[in-house]
Amino acid sequence: MTGRADRRALSRLRQAVAAVGRLAFIRALAALFTRWTDLGTAGYPDEVQRRLKILNMFAAFVIVATGSYAVQNAFMDFAKYWPVILINSGLLVMAMCLPILHRFGPITAGLTLVLCEYAALAALTALLGRSTGLHLQYFIAAAATFVVLGPERLRLVLVIIAAGAVLHLAVWFNFPPEAALIAAEQDLVDSLYLQAAIVTMAMITGTVWYAFSLVEQARGETEALLRHILPGSIVERLKARPDEAIADTYEDASVMFADISGFVPLARRLGARGVVELLNRMVSEFDALAVRHGVEKIKTIGDAYMAAGGLPVRSHDHAERLVRMGLDMLETVAQVRADTGLEVQMRVGISSGPVMAGVIGTNKFSYDVWGDTVNLAARLESIGTPGRVLVCPDTRARLLDSFPFECMGTVTIAGIGECEAWFVAGSTPEPGREHSDDAAA
Repeated sequence: MTGRADRRALSRLRQAVAAVGRLAFIRALAALFTRWTDLGTAGYPDEVQRRLKILNMFAAFVIVATGSYAVQNAFMDFAKYWPVILINSGLLVMAMCLPILHRFGPITAGLTLVLCEYAALAALTALLGRSTGLHLQYFIAAAATFVVLGPERLRLVLVIIAAGAVLHLAVWFNFPPEAALIAAEQDLVDSLYLQAAIVTMAMITGTVWYAFSLVEQARGETEALLRHILPGSIVERLKARPDEAIADTYEDASVMFADISGFVPLARRLGARGVVELLNRMVSEFDALAVRHGVEKIKTIGDAYMAAGGLPVRSHDHAERLVRMGLDMLETVAQVRADTGLEVQMRVGISSGPVMAGVIGTNKFSYDVWGDTVNLAARLESIGTPGRVLVCPDTRARLLDSFPFECMGTVTIAGIGECEAWFVAGSTPEPGREHSDDAAA
């Protein structure tokens, strides 16, 4: 029994080693293919790079297909088939050198491939006859030329496709089996037709698949970038109705402004690199807090950070989310202060009420919010105290059961008038704890 168990264990081990080996081989092959498709594409715009990568992929197909012919040629009578062997060898060398030609222009390699393939297919069909099916490969031009050269070169693409169609018909009518220059054995003819059919289908399929995969990759990158710029729900609306303006009114939302106090003298002291490193650390952590608390980052302006709750996805607890985020931001700034020794302080202002929101601009567009609620939040931040969260009466009224407050007094807000402002005195109180402002009353 022990011997059987050992053999089964050894068998499983061998299977696992074989699986790991196959996986490593596949990964190595994929890495090699990626390096090959990238050859010669550096320095070109992204769109041109994608086309050159497709052309390099197409060249790889040519190398594989011509290589299979070369293997077959090795067993052929050289004295009889030397023109065929010579043409296939030339195509193999040409395909291997295609990435080098990218340095001479974005279409040099493509045109070279087309001219060489067209001439080689005509010559091989003349030598062996149309029964070999080699002329089927002219159909590849209809798929590959559009992808490689692009729709902006439509006239050139159409000329190449028309030339392929003319050559296909010409060799079909002019080189029947009895007109072939070399009397090839039927087994060889059948084998060549089989290979030609497979190669034609594989190249068309591979070219179209790879082109679509690059398009999908580019689309995914674009969407990911959009989702870093705009809220996810807004991106979906833009995708569904790209010509429709994004403009919404929210009767109930909250807005927060946060700003580093004394930033200008601090920036002079730190210099450009130090300022960027400091802001990048803080804003990155603020962004993470926005995600954690479920609020929407609107934008940063210099050292100011703006966020909103209750939009574009409506929520009933937007004020509480923003206040908790504001308190966490102050803790983050305190940690930065402890880590760096810099006197970094932050003021936070929050207000609640109706706002308008939408996407503005066509170049470097952004999702923004407007209204008296926004103006009030900005004003509260500017008159606040470093290290404190200052809120308007509406925000405080929503959170009396969640936070203690301290009255700052009455302030005058341009365009709004006089209103009371309240500091958040701490986090959620314990059950039964009285609010400081209630006690004061």
